[in-house]
Amino acid sequence: MLKLRIYLQFVVSRLLGTGVDTLVLWICSNFLFSGYWAEYILSPIISFEFAVLSNFLCSYFWIWKSRIGRRSTSDFFVRFFVFNLSSGAGFLMKMVFLLIFQKIFEWDVVYCNLAALIFSGLFNYFVADLLVFRSRKQVKVGDLGGNEG
Repeated sequence: MLKLRIYLQFVVSRLLGTGVDTLVLWICSNFLFSGYWAEYILSPIISFEFAVLSNFLCSYFWIWKSRIGRRSTSDFFVRFFVFNLSSGAGFLMKMVFLLIFQKIFEWDVVYCNLAALIFSGLFNYFVADLLVFRSRKQVKVGDLGGNEG
């Protein structure tokens, strides 16, 4: 039941991140930059970093807060650094799918991005759960027995 709750919180937070990503991407591609490289490469990089920050804040203070033993500024920034690096692999996956969708379907960058986020989102969940915010609790053999004294 705990895994389901964590996954649902993850989905909610990533929907918020997707909103942040999409809004920043739309602003960048429609008002700040023009041309293929700026619209399909630079704008998604910028929007990705805004989404990573949003997703990390949700993860650190809400989803996996019980897995953080000692909160400190250094713990926050170390975890953010690792989270950002691990998200980079998800970003590369997203960019590959974004460019594939653009070439095959010739969709607008925002639609390509949303479709690509489906694939990278699953990857990001497993990396965050198993690496960045992994449970550090050790199960004792005696705890498995149930009502033993």
